[in-house]
Amino acid sequence: MTAAGHAPGAERTGRGAPQAGLLVGGLVLLAVVAVLSIGVGARAVAPTEVVRALLDFQGTDDHVIVRDVRAPRALLAVAVGAALAVAGALIQTLARNPLAEPGILGVTAGAGFAITVGSALGLAVGQAGELAFAVLGSVAAALLVAAVGRRSPLRLVLTGVALTAVLSGVGLGLRLVLPDVFDAYRFWSVGSLAAREQAPLALPLTAIGLALLGALLLSRALNALALGETVAHTLGAGVARVRAVTLVLITVLTGAATAIAGPILFVGLIVPHLARRPAGGSVPWLILYTMVLGPVLLLLADIGSRVLLPTGEVPVAIVTAFLGGPMLIWAVRRYGAGSL
Repeated sequence: MTAAGHAPGAERTGRGAPQAGLLVGGLVLLAVVAVLSIGVGARAVAPTEVVRALLDFQGTDDHVIVRDVRAPRALLAVAVGAALAVAGALIQTLARNPLAEPGILGVTAGAGFAITVGSALGLAVGQAGELAFAVLGSVAAALLVAAVGRRSPLRLVLTGVALTAVLSGVGLGLRLVLPDVFDAYRFWSVGSLAAREQAPLALPLTAIGLALLGALLLSRALNALALGETVAHTLGAGVARVRAVTLVLITVLTGAATAIAGPILFVGLIVPHLARRPAGGSVPWLILYTMVLGPVLLLLADIGSRVLLPTGEVPVAIVTAFLGGPMLIWAVRRYGAGSL
């Protein structure tokens, strides 16, 4: 009998070496895109100067910009991109639905509603206050969805969609009758990386790092679950435990990323589709690829957000929406509207 700890997808494809080569290539691509992203802005910095500022800081204006502003923003993009992409891969595997996306669990709506309520009460003040309320709202929404929809993946998704609709409607009503709340909510609600690197990020970045590690450790058990609950039971996987831990990881990844950068949609939908073919049916490889390709996509979107308009930046969430719309149409045409 095959143990649940093995990766049947990887054994079935027998492509470990090529897959490792692709992963290394993805890491090289990530490094190149990160350097390019750090160099783009109102004051352009050459790639060679970016590398020099990171490795041999001299205190020049360019080096200060790179170290104090651009590099933290790139690190933020890497963390948020990896978190949203891996959360997307996890929820698609858990729900066995290729059109699933982290926002459907109500985590994003929960964060937005909590910020609205916190602003109305005068407690969500500044970036630190918004961050705290966003995290609390994300966790509360995920716990509610898990309590109601824990019996099946379909019920879980439907519960998340229903909760999202309710919280979005109530939150919108509060913002319409309270203009000051709308002003406080407006900055967070537009998903962006601009000026977010100055917020207190140690706790959410640590949470994202631990959750990414947890996703890697859980990926082999998810390999069995992806084959169906009956097969997973046969292979010795604890289906209820794996599902609960996966839901916790999705909540932490999506909640922390949303709290930091606001709602950025479609990253969790696009990246798993890009990674699925080279992963060859192996969930561990899928998690590794999404962990690399997510930051690449968000860094490229961030570069686009800075160069699309000559007068200022476009929120990165708008760029990902432009990319995600066609991807969603393609996915619906491929998998059928019934997958929704």
